[in-house]
Amino acid sequence: MTTKLDLAMKHGNRHISMLYPGQPLGLGDSGIGSIGRIDQADIQGGTTIRMHPHRNDEILSYFRTGKVVHTDSAGTTEIISRNKLMLMKAGRVFYHEEKILDRLEGLQIFIRPMTADYEPEVLFEELDPEDSPDRWRLLASDRPSSHLRFTSRTEIFDASLSSGTTLAFPETELPQAMYILYAFQGSLLVNGSIALSKGESILTDDAGLSFSASSRAEAVLFITDPGQACFKQGMFSGRIH
Repeated sequence: MTTKLDLAMKHGNRHISMLYPGQPLGLGDSGIGSIGRIDQADIQGGTTIRMHPHRNDEILSYFRTGKVVHTDSAGTTEIISRNKLMLMKAGRVFYHEEKILDRLEGLQIFIRPMTADYEPEVLFEELDPEDSPDRWRLLASDRPSSHLRFTSRTEIFDASLSSGTTLAFPETELPQAMYILYAFQGSLLVNGSIALSKGESILTDDAGLSFSASSRAEAVLFITDPGQACFKQGMFSGRIH
């Protein structure tokens, strides 16, 4: 099963477009397994998103341009940027504020936790400034070796592709895998026939797919076990009909 998720399937506005990856399947769940929602943001500097709550969401902030000052109810203040990821494991209610210093473009990814109402935790990780040229880089997962570790069975990778590069999906530790290949920048051609432009993606259970870039592009890959038990009533990652 391979389904293209085009721009017409997204919600939101020109500043934040929201993808509910399960909605096009019409199965009564807006998410796929542990992947509840994927937001692509393009917000001008000088914007402040005031202190607001999250509950039972695990939120990966993946920003490719711009810097954001994160302040939270635990007293933590950090700057998130291209070279610093944040995983906010909200559990029971947790508050934070985001002050955008300059133009922000990136993803906020809402992952469903394994269980509800656990102790909140915020994690940060410095990234290699050279990014991931023509190869996959593991950003966060449920693997014991991951610093940014989800409670549910989820793996997220990225790759920066030069012109003419072809990649296959990476090996996964998930026994039953569903993949979302997301074109963050540029355009991708999947299996020589499915074209993805910026903001579009495919949903597939075919581990043998490959894709290429005709010019510079950036891809993000989400892998989940669709049959896993996870909490589906999170504030933003939860099931909607």
